[in-house]
Amino acid sequence: MDELISSRASSAPQPGGTPANRDAAHGQVSGVSPLPEGPVPIGGLVSADELPDGVVVADEAGRIIVFNRVAARLTGLDPAEVIGKFVFDVLPLRDADGRDWWVYADPYHGLPTRTRHPERSLYLADGTEILVSIGYVREDRTRGGARKPRPVKKLVISLRGAQQRERLERSRAELVSTVAHELRSPLTSVKGFTATLLNKWGRFTDDQKRVMLETVNADADRVTRLITELLDVSRIESGRMEVHRQLVDVPDRARKIIAGRVAAGDAEDRFRLEVLEGLPETWLDADKIDQILGNLVENAVRHGAGIVTIVVEPTRLEGEDDPAAVAVSVRDQGEGISPDVAPRVFRQFWRGKPRGGSRRGQHGGGTGLGLYIVKGLVEAHGGTICVRRAPGGGAEFRFTVPAGTAAA
Repeated sequence: MDELISSRASSAPQPGGTPANRDAAHGQVSGVSPLPEGPVPIGGLVSADELPDGVVVADEAGRIIVFNRVAARLTGLDPAEVIGKFVFDVLPLRDADGRDWWVYADPYHGLPTRTRHPERSLYLADGTEILVSIGYVREDRTRGGARKPRPVKKLVISLRGAQQRERLERSRAELVSTVAHELRSPLTSVKGFTATLLNKWGRFTDDQKRVMLETVNADADRVTRLITELLDVSRIESGRMEVHRQLVDVPDRARKIIAGRVAAGDAEDRFRLEVLEGLPETWLDADKIDQILGNLVENAVRHGAGIVTIVVEPTRLEGEDDPAAVAVSVRDQGEGISPDVAPRVFRQFWRGKPRGGSRRGQHGGGTGLGLYIVKGLVEAHGGTICVRRAPGGGAEFRFTVPAGTAAA
C-alpha cells in the first residue's frame, strides 16, 4: 500500500497519535519535511482527487498528508485547511453508541499485527453517517529472520457516503414487503381450494372441480412469475444478466406475442404490427426479447386503451458510427404518461395511476418490477429504452438494441 499512495512528506522522528504529539504533527519537530502540495500521485497513474471514494492519509505522527476531493465533499471540509492537522481532530469519528473510535481502536498504539479495519458505519461530529475502512502501512523491521514490532508509517482511510447503502436497504425492505404481499394472496387461494377439494371431493360436480383447479393453476403460475421476476432483479442488480445471442427475427417474435395475447382472449383487432424496410440481421437473446416485448405489450393492454401498435424499424444507436441497430416502439391510445412521471417509470415498484380507465391489479396484479426488468434486459443487450408520448396520443415505450453479431 505504501507504493499505492505516495506522499512527499518524510517520516517524523517519533510516531504519535495522542494529544501529546499534536505539536509534532503540525511540523514543530525538527527533521520533518514540508507537507506535500498539489495532487498526490497514486501509482504514477492517477491522483488522489481522481479516486471515486474519499481518501485520507495520515503520517506516522497522525497528521493529514492526503485529503482528496471526495473526502472534502463528504465531510464539508476544505483540504487546504486540514492538511497538516491531526486526523483525529479533523475526523472525530464516533460509533453508534457515541464512543470515540480513535480512543478504543487506538490505531497508532494498538496491536502491532493489525493491518486493516473493515468497512463500518461511523459518525462525524455533526451526526453525518459515513462508511469508513482503514488500512495500515507499517515499517518493515525483519532482521536476521526475526520479525520486530512494526510501527505505523501511514494510516490510509477510505470514506464513502452512507446514502447509497440506505437506499439499498430501503429497496430490499420494500422488496421483502412486496414479495410477502404478492405471495400471500395466491398461496392462500391455492391452500384454500386444495384443502376444500381434499376434504369435500365428493360434494362437488366435475364443473366445480374444474373451476377450482383452474384457479389453483392460475395462482401457481402467478407465484412462478413472481419468482422469475425476483431472479431477474437479482441478476440485474448483481450484473450477472447473461445474453445468449442467436439470429432473431424481431417482427416474427412480435407476431408470436400478439398471437399469444389473442389466444388468451384479447381481441385480434386490438393489435397492429408495423415493420419498416431495411431491418438489419439481428443477433439477440430470443427469450429476453420475448420477455421485453411481452412485458411492454401487457403494460399497454392493461394500463392503456385503444389499439396497441408495435413498430419495428432500423435505426442507429446515438453516438455510434455503426447504423446496425433495431428500434421497437409499443404504443397505446390511452391518456399517456406525463413528462414529470416518465423518469420514474423504470424504477422498482413503480405503480402509476391507471391509464385509459383500466384498474391496476387486474389480471393478477403486479409487483411494479416489470418495467424495471425490461430496462435491465434492454441494457444487457447494450441498448436503451425510454417512454414518451405516442404520435397519436397515449404512451410509447421505445427500446433500441444493437444488431449484434454471432460471436458477440
